Amino acid sequence: MEREEIFKYAKNVYGTTPEYLLRKYPSYAVLRMKETGKWYAVLMSVPMEKLGMEGNGETEILNVKCDPEMVGALVQSKGFLPAYYMNKKDWISILLDGTVNEIEILDFLDRSYEQVEREKR
Repeated sequence: MEREEIFKYAKNVYGTTPEYLLRKYPSYAVLRMKETGKWYAVLMSVPMEKLGMEGNGETEILNVKCDPEMVGALVQSKGFLPAYYMNKKDWISILLDGTVNEIEILDFLDRSYEQVEREKR
């Protein structure tokens, strides 16, 4: 799934657009709730070796907030990694290389948004 497809979905469903907030990493796109400003997703292009993957170059990932009880099982599944850059207890990284299908990616994006929304209450 391409980052532009994720941005389009986020805009259509949540009314949010990507923000490039990290001066050190200008390509990292943050999606955050309008009401609270809390992050619910981060899209990044990361060197493969930093993710513990073999190969040269970078790969696109999506970080989403996740139920801590699910994190351990998910990172055992193909296409899911411990969160890069974020808290590994509450976040996971999803490879955007076709390993995880689009429906699953968007489901995790929805879950992340809902979890962040619950936290504001």
